[in-house]
Amino acid sequence: MRDEPDCIALDLSGLKCPLPVLRTRKALRRLPAGRSLVVTCTDPLAMIDIPNLVREEGARLDAAERLGDRLRFRISLSAKPPHS
Repeated sequence: MRDEPDCIALDLSGLKCPLPVLRTRKALRRLPAGRSLVVTCTDPLAMIDIPNLVREEGARLDAAERLGDRLRFRISLSAKPPHS
């Protein structure tokens, strides 16, 4: 996964369930449409919890990878159409 300028990084290393999911949800709900969120964490349960959260929030999981003891997720939001 390469770093991109439109990504917002969220390092949740050392936090245990449910904190990684709760903080990811908070960041995702504040994420502007068209931007990406890169979440790094060490909680092994995040490999199950974060993809479920992404699906529930209507976002897209672009990548999920394990880097040693760290998990890294790239999540994006599609551009939202303007309100009529």
